[in-house]
Amino acid sequence: MKKYIIILLAAAAVLYSCRTKTLPPRPTIPLVESIVRDTSGLANLVAMAGASGADGSIAIMGEPSQSFALARLFQGIDAADNIDGRAKRDSLPDFAGERFDVIMDVSNAPYGHFLPEGLDSLREAAVQGAMFAWDSTCLKYAAGRDKLRKSRAKVLILSSPLHSAYGLFDVDTLKQLCSGKCFIVTPVQTTLADAVRRGASGIAVWASREICSSGAYESAFEQMGGEGSVTAITPEAALDIRTEFRSLLHQYRATGKQLDALVLTEYNIDTKLLESEIELIRGAGTEEDLAFSRMLSPDFTIIEPGASLTGAIYRYMRSGNLFTHRIALPQVHWYETTESRSGDPAIVEVGSSYVLQAYVQDFD
Repeated sequence: MKKYIIILLAAAAVLYSCRTKTLPPRPTIPLVESIVRDTSGLANLVAMAGASGADGSIAIMGEPSQSFALARLFQGIDAADNIDGRAKRDSLPDFAGERFDVIMDVSNAPYGHFLPEGLDSLREAAVQGAMFAWDSTCLKYAAGRDKLRKSRAKVLILSSPLHSAYGLFDVDTLKQLCSGKCFIVTPVQTTLADAVRRGASGIAVWASREICSSGAYESAFEQMGGEGSVTAITPEAALDIRTEFRSLLHQYRATGKQLDALVLTEYNIDTKLLESEIELIRGAGTEEDLAFSRMLSPDFTIIEPGASLTGAIYRYMRSGNLFTHRIALPQVHWYETTESRSGDPAIVEVGSSYVLQAYVQDFD
């Protein structure tokens, strides 16, 4: 009886802590409201995420291709000195000892099929993915009832730029209403912040048609209060990346603005090819090269989403002393979204060998 009363009091405390916060003036999706008012403990999952400081995982949630590429990058990135944080390699992974929970959203990918009619469904998928990251359990088998223990996320990466336009607001609102501590970030935020930090005011974004139509980068730049403009462009498809790059420059030139920075949205673009093409353009061997060269600012830079995300998260974790400080290689745990036997959304843990067989050939 005493245990039962304690459980009731705990549930009431969670409910009160979330209900005392009013919902924001901008409408959020019903799923957020239902979690906030839930009495079974869902809201407590949000409140507990990130509350233990360095304990917890770095969760990557999104389409399989993006999630896989980011996880592989985080495993091997060595851009900073782990002792003093300087931008200097030290032959030790920057995220040594950290755990990465990679939630590959196979149930909803590709996200482009939600546009333009199913935006609420895409927003729900983002919130559900966040709840998976903040939960401490997952299914052992997709068709079974047995569960495995997993870590709660102290950092959550919504890896698709579409999440910035459709889902980030809802996930962040849910966190705020339940007083969660988890750091939530998207590549849209970090790449634009890097561009502004470098003094860029004329920014082009190399993006798919779906990302362009979402207005994710333009909206985020406006919310940041950045001076200048962001132009998202889908270059004409070509057999090589150099030709596509020139197509993008052709389209940007029509704006009549100087180009200070190019933001990439794909995690696997070979920037060395782009840099060599820029050198060719700077040489002004043709009239087209001369026109492009005049358009590019002297400090023109290319901003990669992977490097931007890893850098932003490294700085955040270092400033808050959120590293585990374990002497070990980064650990990666893989999950796929699925449905439970009862038909409810769920995630199931999958092995690295399965991931390599199912996905790696698509990215190499």
